Amino acid sequence: MLGIDWGKSKIGLAIADSHNNMATPYGVVKNIKEVLAVIKQEDISILVVGKPVHMSGTSYKLTAGFGEFIAQLAKETKLEINLFDERLSSKGAQKLFGDKKNKAKEDALAAMLILQNWIDKKFNYA
Repeated sequence: MLGIDWGKSKIGLAIADSHNNMATPYGVVKNIKEVLAVIKQEDISILVVGKPVHMSGTSYKLTAGFGEFIAQLAKETKLEINLFDERLSSKGAQKLFGDKKNKAKEDALAAMLILQNWIDKKFNYA
């Protein structure tokens, strides 16, 4: 499974396998081409992409870039794509990381939180 925290300039990634269902930060890439390379390299079968949601629970108006990213993922991979509420994932990553100096690692931690929350909900761990 691959967790994705999409951003216009960088994309945080996290990975988990079906044996332990524990998400770990994977890294940060710059574009969809690099995401597709990770999907192939790691033999990913499920994608979990953070979906922007207001604190009230209503969806943000999705940017064209996000929509294009999802459409290209679907076209290029034919994999199951799960959009999952990413509320507070960046704030949670900041708290886990402890400082704002290394923003790239924060994006991978945000992806980890998105993926782990999806796993917990999917498998009723939470």
